[in-house]
Amino acid sequence: MDYYKAINKAIMEGETRDVVDLTREALAQLYPPEKILNDGLIQGIELVAEKFREAELLVPEVILSTRAVQAGLKTIKPYLEADVKNKQVRVMIGTVSGDLHDIGKNIIKIVVSTLGVEIIDLGIDVSAEKFVQGVLKEKPQILMMSALLTTTINQMKAVIQRLEKENLRKNLIVFVGGAPVTEAFAADIGADYYTPDSSELKEILEKILKKLKSA
Repeated sequence: MDYYKAINKAIMEGETRDVVDLTREALAQLYPPEKILNDGLIQGIELVAEKFREAELLVPEVILSTRAVQAGLKTIKPYLEADVKNKQVRVMIGTVSGDLHDIGKNIIKIVVSTLGVEIIDLGIDVSAEKFVQGVLKEKPQILMMSALLTTTINQMKAVIQRLEKENLRKNLIVFVGGAPVTEAFAADIGADYYTPDSSELKEILEKILKKLKSA
């Protein structure tokens, strides 16, 4: 059996019990936990995100898939050797003002949670003021903003402008993402990174974490 593909399929179908059972079986068969995580769980949720972007999945289906992945992560977490030093890194995430969608944010949260960092989730419909207050209070090294609507992506620019006004931008790494966001838009508003998918995001974050720990 190809456990990785089986886990992918179970995630696509939103079958939480199957994801947990397959993850446990793969661990019992001594499959590497990191491979189960990357090729099974994360790849599964990436496939879900791709189909959602292409309008092949509905919101309720994505919610079921997200819950299935979270259950799989809970199962595999004790077997992963998360770098405790990453706990010194804080990542703040939120969906911008006017946008009530949390699917993209939650998928990214799943990926980020595998890196052993501390996550501060501001939720949905987060105003520029709330982002600024969050940065002031929690002092994250990384800020991630999500938007699913073309009518709300300009809120990302408003947040960055407020951060600059409050002198909070210099040492803060800003990611932006979501279906209507492009690399050109991210550069135009002054964001540091835009990634079209979660696998690329994970690679970039791993490099950033190494730099932060060596600084």
